[in-house]
Amino acid sequence: MEYVAHLEKDRKLSRIVIEALPELSLHKNIPIRLMASIMSQQLSTKVAKVIFRRFLELYGGKEPTPAKVLATDPTVLRAIGLSNNKVSYLLNVASFCIEHKITDKKLLKMSNEEIIELLTQIKGVGKWTVEMLLMFTLGREDVFAVDDLGIQQAMIRLYKLDNTDKKALKEKMLQLSVKWSPYRTYACLHLWQWKDDK
Repeated sequence: MEYVAHLEKDRKLSRIVIEALPELSLHKNIPIRLMASIMSQQLSTKVAKVIFRRFLELYGGKEPTPAKVLATDPTVLRAIGLSNNKVSYLLNVASFCIEHKITDKKLLKMSNEEIIELLTQIKGVGKWTVEMLLMFTLGREDVFAVDDLGIQQAMIRLYKLDNTDKKALKEKMLQLSVKWSPYRTYACLHLWQWKDDK
């Protein structure tokens, strides 16, 4: 893949970009993907998968529409293992998607910045959550998750960055990431992989 040659221009990053990762792809039903990412917050991947499976089982194993989710009794959602906060955030996402007529088609026409600005209006949806959605659901190749703890830890180690001042650390990370554009998502994927392999 062409991104490898581009990222290898960064001498330090080239040490960890050894082979191309699977290409990013687009997943349908973006509102439900956003709900799934809220469900998985602060959970291990394994537990998150179990909860999402239980969630789908509530709707006969199919992905529901935001209207169906909104019509679900909150106690039913809590019973699959979601906290009160997560239940209210899911319902916030559902009502926001209905109110703003959020569809895959609409989001696909928007830039990363526009999507972040739109979706972070939802209570319970932060910038990081939308960045993960851009990367893993919309398959956008140029997203840099500066607030992600794993990315921070990997870059501190790889680039010997000083992390005493969080604000300065993020500024330095953003500076370094500029040269990775338009493939910053792939750089993040390699940083995560490298950190996990350590």
